[in-house]
Amino acid sequence: MVGPMIISRTPLRVSFVGGGTDIKECYSVLGGAVVSAAINRYIHIIVNRKFDNKIRVSYSKTEIVTKPEELRHPIVREALRLLGIEGAIEILSISDIPSEGTGLGSSSSFTVGLLNALHVWVGEHASAKQLAEEACLIERELVGDPGGKQDQYIAAYGGLRLIEFMPDGETHVNYVMMSSSARDELERSLLLMYTGITRRSTEIMKEQIASIEKVMAHYAKMKEMAYSCYEALESGDIELAGRIIGQSWNIKKQMGNGIATPEIDAMYERAIAAGAYGGKITGAGGGGFFLFLVDPEKRENVKQALQGMREENIRIENQGSRIVYVGD
Repeated sequence: MVGPMIISRTPLRVSFVGGGTDIKECYSVLGGAVVSAAINRYIHIIVNRKFDNKIRVSYSKTEIVTKPEELRHPIVREALRLLGIEGAIEILSISDIPSEGTGLGSSSSFTVGLLNALHVWVGEHASAKQLAEEACLIERELVGDPGGKQDQYIAAYGGLRLIEFMPDGETHVNYVMMSSSARDELERSLLLMYTGITRRSTEIMKEQIASIEKVMAHYAKMKEMAYSCYEALESGDIELAGRIIGQSWNIKKQMGNGIATPEIDAMYERAIAAGAYGGKITGAGGGGFFLFLVDPEKRENVKQALQGMREENIRIENQGSRIVYVGD
């Protein structure tokens, strides 16, 4: 079947606490838990008919091939193969934020959004659960990229969530229930600042996985802190949640080389001294974005302390990946 033009919109994310416990080598032993939030920054995937029977894929590069197996882009190649799409299709991706090295889960948002659009293209509806599971299959098994499962689930489900990873491979996605006033305070407290430092998370993740048995006690503590952060948020204690995020970051820095640098540590200390409750580098570490929870009355002080860094003024996105346009 050759479908109409389809456009999907899929949120990026910031993780608060528990990142790393979603890696199979961890959750299969200890179980895992993360608190994560989708944000109002997106990846759009446009899928359209192609006049001929070829496949055209446009991202930072453009590929035109005759069959999926010839594609260099591994995610697109495996997604097309998974859904049995052979050709006569154009795929274009547009991201609100540079897609490499920023720590906002862009790779998984891309995969989830692509799958969402392709399912509609072939006349199917895919649930959030199906999109997350298929994205995990593609990224972790078919392509073999190192990493965990939280990004795929938060991209598919959206919102502010506690996501639990069971040793048997099951994943439970829970809302973080907050009053409207507490939710508003949380959003006023969110401060996302771009360090200007980009890095490839693959090497950091490979090192973390290789040494995971040596730091399993750290992962157990981070899982425990995810539940503590969840409880703090549900009770509306934003300051406590921020301090837990900071404590978790201090643990994570001990778990591998390249997660933090003297430059990153100096940025963090300036922010704390200026009034941030706590914070962390998003994603695997090493660069990208700093996420802080900040006393709203001291927000400008913190931004001044981080002068030269770019702010992304974010809010929590309640919806996960969705189709925003279906043409004729």
